[in-house]
Amino acid sequence: MQIHDLPYPDPGLPDARSGPRFLLWLGRNQLGGQLKSLSWGLLHFLSVASLPYGVGFAVQAVVEGSGARLALAGGLILLLGAALALGDTMLHRTAVTNWITAAARVQQLLARRTAALGAALTRRVAAGEVVAVSTGDVEKIGWFVEALSRFAAAALTVVVVSVGLVLYQPALGVVVAVGMPVLALAVLPLLPRATRRADRQREKAGRATELASDTVAGLRVLRGIGGEELFLDRYRRASQDVREAAVRSARMWSLISAVQVLLPGLLLISVVWYGIELARQGRITVGELVTVYSAVMILNYPLRHFEEIAMAYSFSRPSAQRAARVLSLERVTEPGGLRAAKAPAGDLYDPVTGLLAPAGRLTAVVCGDPDLAGRLADRLGGHPTDAGSSEAHVSGGESGAAHTPVVGPPSVLLGGVPLDELPLDTARAAVLVQDKDPVLLSGTLAELLDVPSSGAVRAEEALTAAQCGDVLDALAQASLDDDPMNARITERGRSLSGGQRQRLALARSLVTDPEALVLDEPTSAVDSHTEARIADGLRALRTGRTTVVLTSSPLLLDRADRVVLVHEGTVAAVGVHRELVVAEPRYRAVVTRETDEEAASAALSQNGGAPLRDDTGIEELTEIEETA
Repeated sequence: MQIHDLPYPDPGLPDARSGPRFLLWLGRNQLGGQLKSLSWGLLHFLSVASLPYGVGFAVQAVVEGSGARLALAGGLILLLGAALALGDTMLHRTAVTNWITAAARVQQLLARRTAALGAALTRRVAAGEVVAVSTGDVEKIGWFVEALSRFAAAALTVVVVSVGLVLYQPALGVVVAVGMPVLALAVLPLLPRATRRADRQREKAGRATELASDTVAGLRVLRGIGGEELFLDRYRRASQDVREAAVRSARMWSLISAVQVLLPGLLLISVVWYGIELARQGRITVGELVTVYSAVMILNYPLRHFEEIAMAYSFSRPSAQRAARVLSLERVTEPGGLRAAKAPAGDLYDPVTGLLAPAGRLTAVVCGDPDLAGRLADRLGGHPTDAGSSEAHVSGGESGAAHTPVVGPPSVLLGGVPLDELPLDTARAAVLVQDKDPVLLSGTLAELLDVPSSGAVRAEEALTAAQCGDVLDALAQASLDDDPMNARITERGRSLSGGQRQRLALARSLVTDPEALVLDEPTSAVDSHTEARIADGLRALRTGRTTVVLTSSPLLLDRADRVVLVHEGTVAAVGVHRELVVAEPRYRAVVTRETDEEAASAALSQNGGAPLRDDTGIEELTEIEETA
């Protein structure tokens, strides 16, 4: 695989059981590139290591006064220099190719896993961790893959040179052959401590980055309550912790570097001292001494790659572990396997809560717990909670009469077909979930609305139903040609207000026109008059299509064909808004924000007690709904 061939047609199925296994899998899948890099690395390192022989040969030729041998030595050095340059150039090319292709493979794997899990990913792994894996961790993994072949070439070179010196000059060669393994393995006892300190530094740096991100995201709120200094102090302390951890880690790595310099120096001194004694005794020539001395000195170069591979593995192992953790996440599927790719149609039913959303109707769901609403929205989109969840399987439909705990909740059914038994693209086309905090990607408005769809709903119709008129006017002013569709939207729509972002996200969801659309609090950031018009537009545009809205807004609830109250994880009541607000105290408490005192008064009134209940709030609410 070359860089110009990227991306991979198929990045493969990773071994995500652990970080080291993932690194091993990457190495196996890039075996061809590793062998190329190893070959060029051997040419480079062996050329470097052979230069001392040419130098020693030239020195001996000068001592003997042989011009022919001196010319031969010069030609040999020239040839080795050319091989060195070629090997170095190609080693760099192939090693960088391995780095980039490995990083690209990991990024493709992460992108596919992110697309497969969707919104469920950030509920199982922190968003900051996903970002860290796809940026810094990918680079560290690529570094290890790139350094692996150079280290192998360096190690083989050390072995070949040591054996060659033993054959060339046994007396000195034995000293070198014994000393080289000591030099290579001397740093091993220091690596575990260096790795722990590096891990601690990365952990503290991650906490500081997370704190900084939270502070920036909530800066407006912090200024409103005067909490900037509090968070700045927290960040200063976290920053100092990172600095101290970095210093401790640097000290250990500097010690390793010092050992890598000290021990070869001692070996060189030993070789020189012993070689001089042998030369005095006439057992070796001056040229042989120069050759062995130069070889030992130059061997420091490949030995440095032992330190590099240790650092690369130390930094890449936790990165690979985090990547493996993300890649090991699976979309839960039933043992029966996947059904045909035909998208089903019919009622949307959740067996966990007993919620039933009839086909072609607008169903509003009221949950007192926002977290429960979010989990329910995920489940309706085909992302059930993990196995071992404490949620229960409810039998008996909407009566909620009986429930039996199970390990792993069953899948949501669409037209009687479990979503988890459908191929992922089919399930996504059948049910679309818009969570309460939808993300707007940067780009033009036209690009934002250019999403996979049935083609039945035009962008203009969706924008009108979502009441985006004022948003279009604002974007038109920011556009160069006064066309709002060509106006650019900043990352996450930060240039827009919360209500504007919410309405554009709703328009994007309406354009897709899925068989079933699930909206989690789609109007929480808009005013009541706009909310009433959105409710009418949503009802009109989604006529004949299954729509589920999780909300506590009376304006949306009053426009729904059917309202379902989910209480403590099960369906507690079903009806229409105006009936439930009078007959169901739990529903009224959520929708009207009724206090405990008002609820007690209502109970006394219904039981024949004194008419203590004040219906003013409900009457005013009904009046507002009728006016809107």
